[in-house]
Amino acid sequence: MRILFVVTGSQPTYFSVAPLATAARNAGHQVMLAAHEPWVKTAESIGLPTFCYATEPIRKFMGLPDTRDDALRLPPTPPDEQMLGQGRGFARMGRAGLEPLLELAGDWAPDVVVGSALCFGAMLLTARLKLPYVRHIENQIPVARTDVGAAEELRADLERLGLDGLPQPDLILDATPPSLRPSDAPGPAQPLRWIPSNPQRRLERWVYNRPEGRRRVLITSGSRSLMFHDQGWGMRQLVGELTGMGVDVLIAASPGNRELTAHQIPDRISVAERFGQDMGDVRVGWIPMDAVAPTCDLAVNHGGATTVLTLLAGGVPQLIIPEGKPDYHRDAVAQSLSDFGAGRSLWPQAEGEAAGREPGEVIAAACRDMLAEPGYTERAHLLAKEIAAQPTPAEVVPMLEALISR
Repeated sequence: MRILFVVTGSQPTYFSVAPLATAARNAGHQVMLAAHEPWVKTAESIGLPTFCYATEPIRKFMGLPDTRDDALRLPPTPPDEQMLGQGRGFARMGRAGLEPLLELAGDWAPDVVVGSALCFGAMLLTARLKLPYVRHIENQIPVARTDVGAAEELRADLERLGLDGLPQPDLILDATPPSLRPSDAPGPAQPLRWIPSNPQRRLERWVYNRPEGRRRVLITSGSRSLMFHDQGWGMRQLVGELTGMGVDVLIAASPGNRELTAHQIPDRISVAERFGQDMGDVRVGWIPMDAVAPTCDLAVNHGGATTVLTLLAGGVPQLIIPEGKPDYHRDAVAQSLSDFGAGRSLWPQAEGEAAGREPGEVIAAACRDMLAEPGYTERAHLLAKEIAAQPTPAEVVPMLEALISR
């Protein structure tokens, strides 16, 4: 069987589909991964045959300036408008990538197409070729509203296909922990275990070993490096406060993206290394999240969906610091984690100004409170057990096989 995975999104989206795509290949199927710029190198690093179906980055279709890699950051608009706008933008990208995907399918005929949650090109492709379509959702993506925006944008395209709405998937795979799944999530969905996948490095013993007699706090902003530039984090003061509490502090910085040009974003590893020189007994740099998560007592992060899931798989409670402008997806992830009791959200600048305290001091105080309250860890461990109880990608592959035998 030939399975085509079509992915739209940022770097973590590609790693989120990697376990299922790899499991399908390991089961003996032919697998191809279709990616868009600037993430082709990321897709290639997964070790699967890779096809580039869109040479323009997401920001072009979202109407964003070509100035940074944060392609999904939108102007400060209400959440509902953000979702509709992103749906329209991803739909434009899907339309633009359809012809290359059709050409690929003419040469390499897939039996099943798996599309990431916001990949409307996969929907159009399967509707044109009458192929089984699988929608892959990595974590709490509110597709109900983005689908409305996409359907509006693609109305004429859908009418030409004889459809009065977006094609419905034959199978929905959802890696969201059941306790965190939104009430308006599409369904019925097949649960899928979240298997962390991320870039790796040569491991040193401290990465996978808990420090003896010390609590460990991991600080990260995922594939971004805003924490090195955003004064809202108050990083130096935060680290000073934490180390003063006897905490072992790790700062995970992105390895960067080789395809970004110098005018778009500085070399982030260099930023991390320069930053780390001033921090004393603190490790700063690229740290594989899947390896280090089980050793951590708390993680301070930006609320990225895949970062949150990887930390939850390790049973780590989380303090989420929203970065920059409001983002409906990140905010929804943070809220669900807070409601479940496995995390907290914090706006250190606003709360610091109200209390006459510096942002780093506010974050450190929240860390101190969370480390002292065992309920956060208990709830995070419950979610880790819930994740571990879901069917593995290898167990889901036969469901893909069954789609072509209908």
